[in-house]
Amino acid sequence: MRLVCVLSAVCVCVSLLVCVPDVTAQTPTTAPSTYTECTDGYEWDAESQHCKDINECETIADACQGEMKCFNHYGGYLCLPRSASVITAPDPVSQSEGEPGAEGPMEEQQQQQTLPVVGTNEAFNPCPVGYQAQGENCIDVDECELGIHECQPSQQCVNMVGTYSCQCPEGYSKIGLECVDIDECRYRYCQHRCVNLPGSFSCECEAGFQVAPNNRSCVDVNECEMGAPCEQRCYNTYGTFLCRCEQGYDLGPEGYSCQDIDECSYSSYLCQYHCANEPGSFSCECPEGYEILGSRLCQDINECETGAHQCGEGQMCVNVHGSYRCLDNRCLEPYVQVSENRCVCPSTKPECRDLPFSIVQRYMSITSERTVPSDIFQIQATSVYPGALNTFRIRTGDEQGEFYIRQINNISAMLVLGQAVTGPREFVLDLEMVSVNPILNYQTSSSLRLYIYVGPYAF
Repeated sequence: MRLVCVLSAVCVCVSLLVCVPDVTAQTPTTAPSTYTECTDGYEWDAESQHCKDINECETIADACQGEMKCFNHYGGYLCLPRSASVITAPDPVSQSEGEPGAEGPMEEQQQQQTLPVVGTNEAFNPCPVGYQAQGENCIDVDECELGIHECQPSQQCVNMVGTYSCQCPEGYSKIGLECVDIDECRYRYCQHRCVNLPGSFSCECEAGFQVAPNNRSCVDVNECEMGAPCEQRCYNTYGTFLCRCEQGYDLGPEGYSCQDIDECSYSSYLCQYHCANEPGSFSCECPEGYEILGSRLCQDINECETGAHQCGEGQMCVNVHGSYRCLDNRCLEPYVQVSENRCVCPSTKPECRDLPFSIVQRYMSITSERTVPSDIFQIQATSVYPGALNTFRIRTGDEQGEFYIRQINNISAMLVLGQAVTGPREFVLDLEMVSVNPILNYQTSSSLRLYIYVGPYAF
């Protein structure tokens, strides 16, 4: 063992193993006349005629084992930690010039030999680099945890067995000594929009789409299942949705709400009488005394047939447009009733001389504003006498001239409405047929009392 001074803050002496190879000096094949034997660790240099140090670190393979570093010095070598540094001592003093003296070259060489000074800023560590001694064992040093690594701030220190590695975080690439963010958006990872983030990226989708489970593709959003603001009907489409309304509604200007259509305002012909708007639809209404026919027409209710009238006993119920009449059908003097609606004036009564022999009562109802001229009632003779000439006329009840007679032939004529009339209104017309027999010099007449009821509406 030799004592070597190790340089630190103060000079401390430690024991180091100086390895001197067990090599005997070899005699050159052609030794010079001045050849002198060299000590271990030296060899004769014929050119300089001196003993020269052998560099064992170069001549001996694997001179130092493990992580120890080989340091050559005069006459031997040292196995030191890799963190140690060597301060080279002055070259050994050459042997005396001229021929060897009495003391001999071996003694002079040993006197002038100086060991190298080995310096280190660490305490001696018998373990390989990256390990530290713990008792009799060498354990791995975590350079990352101890902060003794040389990784850049942008890098991540990863401890490894006996050493460490400086790595870039995911999403970064190493350029020079720095870790630089990778712009993943350049590689079109996203189907719609890509947003680059430090060390990562984010995919975004257009309106109406959402990011798929793979975080890159975009799939359609079914807005109808996610509370779309459609008031009535919602139809999902690719990337959006459509709102629709039920029949009878219009879509609002914002595309979501449904507004009722007032069908009655579009036309006055939807209903025959009155149109009533309803949410999403409409209905037709009829006046009192009428009922709806189909969906828009009004039809008169025959109260006399349905039993909805209030006529008393002995009265006759006559249906008219929108209502009914209760009439007393008895004949007035001097007429005598011979049937339900026929009265006769007997010739035996002097007062019957200038009156029609018979009066037949008839009832009818017409609508208001009827198109004119309009045939409304046909008169037909019930008794025909041979050789008699028959004429027809309106005897009473047509003071305003709304009606006239159009004779068809000798036994029939037509009552014509010549002017438009508006109800409700009632007419009582006495229609007379005069029969004249010039051969027998005989004249007679018969009358038909016609009650005409004009309804309040044109239906």
